[in-house]
Parts: sequence; structure tokens; C-alpha cells
Amino acid sequence: MTTAYLWIKALHIVFVASWFAGLFYLPRFFVNLAGVPSDSHAERERLLLMARRLYRFSTLLMVPALVLGLWLWLGYPMWRGPGNGWLHAKLVLVLGVVGYHHVCLAHLKRFEALQNRRSERWFRVFNEVTVLLFVVIVVLVVVKPF
Repeated sequence: MTTAYLWIKALHIVFVASWFAGLFYLPRFFVNLAGVPSDSHAERERLLLMARRLYRFSTLLMVPALVLGLWLWLGYPMWRGPGNGWLHAKLVLVLGVVGYHHVCLAHLKRFEALQNRRSERWFRVFNEVTVLLFVVIVVLVVVKPF
């Protein structure tokens, strides 16, 4: 492995972990927003402001995570050959994480438009999706089960 490969890999891990940190926390704002009383405008606006900022920041972290991951995938073809099914499974899950990121934006826009129809409980379950995705992706990358 070259030094450049290790630097790219290290930066990829940092940006992925940071992006996931935002995705772990953003749905917590949705839990809180779903529980805000309808007459509590200041609290609702404060939570929306923080959620917007976190979504923007998470998006800024997502971009280099994906670019660096693509660079690793295309620039260092060590993944080619037998025994790399784990990588294909990981890529499918990464697409799922990107989709989840965009679903978070859709929920944020619904809250902004006062059109949320989901409960606090639903968002608590929704919040756990990223944890499951993260765990499975890490296991695939570290264990390489197939």
C-alpha cells in the first residue's frame, strides 16, 4: 500500500465518521420537533434553525466522504478479483445512506411547511436506521465476510 492510499483512506474514514455523526443527531431534532406544542413558535423555530444548520454541515461532510471513497474505489483497484463481495454490499449500503440523507431533507422540509404527520415515536425508530447501516458497513469493511 502506498502512502497516498493510506492518507486517502484515513481522510475517508474521518469524513465518513463525521457525516454519520450528523446523521445520528439530525433525526433527534425531528423527535423534538414532532413533540413541540403547536403554540410554541420560538422553540420550533430554534429547533428548525439547528436542524437546517446540521443538515447543511452534514452535507458538506458527505461530499468529501463520497469523493474520497470513489477515489479509493477507482484509483486503487485492490477490490477487483474474488472474495470482494463485501465491497459490493457496502456500496449498496452507501447508496442507502445517501438516500437516508436525502429523506432527512424531505422530513426537514415537511417540518418547515408545518406538514409533518409522523409521531415522536416514529422518528425515534427512524433515528436507529443510521446506527444499523453504520454497524453493517463497518462489519463488512473490517470482517470482509464474503
